[in-house]
Amino acid sequence: MLFNTIGFAIFLTIVFFLYWFVANKNLIVQNSLLLISSYYFYSCWDWRFLFLLIFSTLLDYFTGIKMSESHTKVSKKFWFWLSISINLGFLGIFKYYNFFAESFTAFVENFGLKVNPFTLNVILPVGISFYTFHGLSYVIDVYKERIKAEKNFIDYAVFVSFFPLLVAGPIERATHLLPQIQKKRIFVYSKAIDGLRQILWGLFKKVVIADQCADFANVFFNNAENYAGSSLLVGAIFFAFQIYGDFSGYSDIALGTARLFGIELLKNFSYPYFSRDIAEFWRRWHISLSTWFRDYLYIPLGGSKGGNWMKIRNTFIIFIVSGFWHGANWTFIVWGLLNALFIMPSIVMNNNRNNLEIVAKGNLLPSLKELLQISFTFLLTVFAWIFFRSESLAKAFQIISKIFSNSILTVPIFSEKGKALMIVFFIAVFMLIEWMGREGNFALERFGLKWNKPFRWGFYFLLGITILLFSGNKQQFIYFQF
Repeated sequence: MLFNTIGFAIFLTIVFFLYWFVANKNLIVQNSLLLISSYYFYSCWDWRFLFLLIFSTLLDYFTGIKMSESHTKVSKKFWFWLSISINLGFLGIFKYYNFFAESFTAFVENFGLKVNPFTLNVILPVGISFYTFHGLSYVIDVYKERIKAEKNFIDYAVFVSFFPLLVAGPIERATHLLPQIQKKRIFVYSKAIDGLRQILWGLFKKVVIADQCADFANVFFNNAENYAGSSLLVGAIFFAFQIYGDFSGYSDIALGTARLFGIELLKNFSYPYFSRDIAEFWRRWHISLSTWFRDYLYIPLGGSKGGNWMKIRNTFIIFIVSGFWHGANWTFIVWGLLNALFIMPSIVMNNNRNNLEIVAKGNLLPSLKELLQISFTFLLTVFAWIFFRSESLAKAFQIISKIFSNSILTVPIFSEKGKALMIVFFIAVFMLIEWMGREGNFALERFGLKWNKPFRWGFYFLLGITILLFSGNKQQFIYFQF
């Protein structure tokens, strides 16, 4: 069930009505409704994998209780490592087994050996990387005694499988979400309207920006041999806006939907394409994953305490692991490695935390220096996205070699020039609104609030009409595959 479908709109309306008008006087009934709705939402993709989600939930739920009841460190460690091993084992089998089998085969064939690997012909369960990380963070936090084990199964199951975040995040923490699930929620009209505005903006990002950019990005990347470097560079830029509109659009819809139910999810994006360096970009892109790796991998490895060597080593580790988290392909690992290289100068010179505030805060325009920094950071990001989007390393290097050839000086070729210009126009409008609203949690949080009511609602209506006009070109959310 996609967020950008009539089916989801009907589903959301029914759950919202039952939640606030039928179950509103009983927290247990409300949470039970959220759990049943979430399981139904997930089963709409493939009901068979619902059992895997339930198993993962039961595993971590009982592990938390067993660890809290353990009287010895040995017993506590046993339950902890059992849960970690099973969770990562399932993730490894479904997501990475074929990758390792095929990579091993390719490696031994270099020595003239013939191997017939056994591969699995299975579908990757949607959202497995996200709900596995929900469970892992909970088990680690209970083990480290940061939180107490949750005894209420329904509350814990809602934390893992709350439908707005279930299949593509944000990756929540039990310390943040569980307390909200456990306390009575009161309907607040202003928060609900705020949630609807964020959903509207998320749909605009997905339907008008991401899905339309996808058409051109797909043509250029899938037929790279037929295009000059200038066209391929434009294709990479289109993909940069596609993936941002797609993933941040999903996150906006998820956060806005959760707010309709009185729940605040972790912020996942904060205008990353206005970043002045790569370090700032990674503080603003997929924030829930970046902070997850910081708290559960980077810091346990020693963080920055051991001097430059420790910082360099740990930074490379988390970026390579982050790349591997995205998919079982060498292209994702190289993408992670590239970002580690890009961020390295600021790590070594210890200025990776220079740009903590949003750019040009309180000002209408950035300075020339800030504009150049934003442009350079964006180009580095686009370069790395080439590996992320390419089907293979060979394809990525083919595209890059053309971009860095004389053909970069040619005029880009579009099969539908009129549509391309229209999409460029919408990207410009989109980035202008993002810039004007960059000091808010999402672009429409403050944008236009001081306008007269008819004009403001006219603007929302125009956004809605634009979304409907482009809604025929439905594309799967990119991060569903991760």
